[in-house]
Amino acid sequence: MDTTPEPASPTVAAELASGELDLLGLLPGSSNYTFLARLGDAGTPVVYKPRRGESPLWDFPQGTLCQREAAAFVVCSALGWSYVPPTILRDGPHGVGMVQQYIEHDPRFHALNLTPEHDEELKQIAVFDLIVNNADRKGGHILRDASDRLWAIDHGVCFHVEPKLRTVLWDYIGEPVPMDSLAAVEALCDALENEVSSRIGELLPPEEVESLKRRAETILKSPVFPEPGPGRPYPWPPI
Repeated sequence: MDTTPEPASPTVAAELASGELDLLGLLPGSSNYTFLARLGDAGTPVVYKPRRGESPLWDFPQGTLCQREAAAFVVCSALGWSYVPPTILRDGPHGVGMVQQYIEHDPRFHALNLTPEHDEELKQIAVFDLIVNNADRKGGHILRDASDRLWAIDHGVCFHVEPKLRTVLWDYIGEPVPMDSLAAVEALCDALENEVSSRIGELLPPEEVESLKRRAETILKSPVFPEPGPGRPYPWPPI
């Protein structure tokens, strides 16, 4: 059975780009300034992370986390998957930042207590994390909504040229990457030679785009979930 979630409606991305942002307040527990906002006439709930509110990191260029969030959505969409909620880079009340569709979810559920029926979806998210070199896949960064659909959020520390994979999704070490995921990675590689490459190039520096391509090609050449490392393999805290 195909468990891949249906793509988001094109109207959502259009609304994200043009709707006026009405800030409701800061979301608690975030390391960067993260606002819950209403968008446009419909009052669609969204998350807004302005560049000005990003905490400096020693290993990522300052002021780039919002761009990485937007790039993660582009890559996920190019794979034919829609785990990353619609996300764009745009201006807002506190300047340029990431605006993403807010996902209503049950906070009791996370990647570490989901049932086996979500295993194929988690494998796809694990493949996505390999490609984007996700340095912070906490369990709480995978959400389950009311319809039992999984979403993946918080991709501000992805795309580094050095190996940075830190994740709680190490359950599949040594297992073959599923064939449907390999087909999606092959489609991404094709897309990165065409229009998707220019879209990614507007958000990431050239060396990170090249590293992205190499990681995708590596999965096709060696289609097995890898061992942890180099470096610290788990995020902290894990949830």
